[in-house]
Amino acid sequence: MTRNFWLSYDLGIQGDYNRMYAWLDNHSAVECGDSAAFLQYDIPYEMNDETFMSFLKKDLEESVSFKPGDRVYIVRYIVEKKHPYGKFLIGNRKSAPWEGYGDKSADNNDDGR
Repeated sequence: MTRNFWLSYDLGIQGDYNRMYAWLDNHSAVECGDSAAFLQYDIPYEMNDETFMSFLKKDLEESVSFKPGDRVYIVRYIVEKKHPYGKFLIGNRKSAPWEGYGDKSADNNDDGR
């Protein structure tokens, strides 16, 4: 069975890019810009999304030496739910470098807009 998804990775300045690139190459990933790739990833049996995410994370962790601050984000299109889904497999969200550059109003409405 095959699962299709995009992977974004941020391993910092001294990240384990050699092993990350080897893992991507071994899975025939397609380059999608700096630190992004599309994969058609073969799995040994039918899995639900939670099991698949755990399986993929384990495969990555066995192949790449991640350090604190490294991040790997997956984006999939869930056909049954009819929408894209994203999740950090490694690491967490951080402040965006573009925060503060926009022309956002300082006033907040009660409805959150």
